[in-house]
Amino acid sequence: MTDHEPPTTASAQRLPGETGAPERVRGTVDEEFSDFYRAEIRGLVVFLLHHGAALAVAADMAQEAMIQVHRYWTTVRTPRAYVRTVAARALARKTAAVREDPVDEVPEPTSLLPRPDAYADLEERHVTLALLRSLPPRQRQILAWTLDGYAPAEIAEQLTMTPEAVRASLKKARRAAVRLLAEEDDR
Repeated sequence: MTDHEPPTTASAQRLPGETGAPERVRGTVDEEFSDFYRAEIRGLVVFLLHHGAALAVAADMAQEAMIQVHRYWTTVRTPRAYVRTVAARALARKTAAVREDPVDEVPEPTSLLPRPDAYADLEERHVTLALLRSLPPRQRQILAWTLDGYAPAEIAEQLTMTPEAVRASLKKARRAAVRLLAEEDDR
C-alpha cells in the first residue's frame, strides 16, 4: 500500500491516525478541512524543514500531504499526525532518490515565502535548521517531531518505535546539539 491509497481490507497496513471506516460523521468536510489547513500548513512546512528539507520541497510535500488528508478526511482520526507521517515518508523517499534540480531563476514568491530572499533570512534567524541538518537522520526525525510538540510516547506511536527508543534518540540528539553549539561558540 502506498501513502496515496486507501486501505483495501481490514488487515491492511494503515498510516497512524487512519481508520478503516468512518468513526464519526463530520460536519461540512470542506469547512473543517479549511480550518485545519489554515491552522496546520505552516507548521507542517516547518516540520519538514526540521527534517532537513529545502523550503520549496517542504512546501510541495506539505501541499501533497494536505491533499491526501482531504481525500480521507472522514476516516482519519488524527489529521495532524497523519499529514506529518505522510509528508515525512514522502521526504524520506525523495531523500533516498537524491537528485538535484538546478534552476536559472529564483522562484516566484508564495504565501509561505513572501519574497525570494526570505529563505536566507529564515535560515540566518534559525540556527536550529543548520544544527538539525548535521544530526544523523533518526535523531533529526525525533527532534523534528519533538519541536512540533509531540511527546516521546506519541512519537513512538507515529514511528512504530518504543517510547524508550525515542527517548534514547532524543537524548543523543540533545547531546550532539549541545556539542555542536559549543564547537560553534569556540570558533
